[in-house]
Amino acid sequence: MYTEQQLELLELLATNGQIDPGLAAQMLGLEKEDVIDSIERFKTDGVLLGFTAVIDWQKIHSHQGVTAFIDVKVTPKRGRGFDEVAERIHRFPEVTSLYLMSGAYDLQVVIEGKSLQEVAQFVSEKLSTLDSVISTTTHFRLKTYKHDGVLFSKDDDDKRLKVTP
Repeated sequence: MYTEQQLELLELLATNGQIDPGLAAQMLGLEKEDVIDSIERFKTDGVLLGFTAVIDWQKIHSHQGVTAFIDVKVTPKRGRGFDEVAERIHRFPEVTSLYLMSGAYDLQVVIEGKSLQEVAQFVSEKLSTLDSVISTTTHFRLKTYKHDGVLFSKDDDDKRLKVTP
């Protein structure tokens, strides 16, 4: 389906989605036009879904927001499994990510809110009222150390005490 070089290009794009096609071509030993054509093919095939920036919102003092991770236990629908309830949940504008999980809960919903109260209102008025939802557990992000492979702390000094024999 895809060549080894195209797979390497995908890996490169996953690391740096804004890389110049000419530079990517040099790194992979391809022609610039081949890189551009491959990127367009990835988009057409639905493999490349978009590019996002990783932003440390904690450094923006005017940005007040809450990220919640909500574990949801649901009753799957006959013949549709978890897909039907997942389709209903992903339509809520607050939902930024939605995953089918293994373990004690079936789905993990990630939402962004302006306050704890806004998240609580979403859970109590929108999510918990869905017929298939049995229970929820909500966790709040307190601090980000690493996201999508990007470290948020540039302090590389090892703070551990040295152990000597």
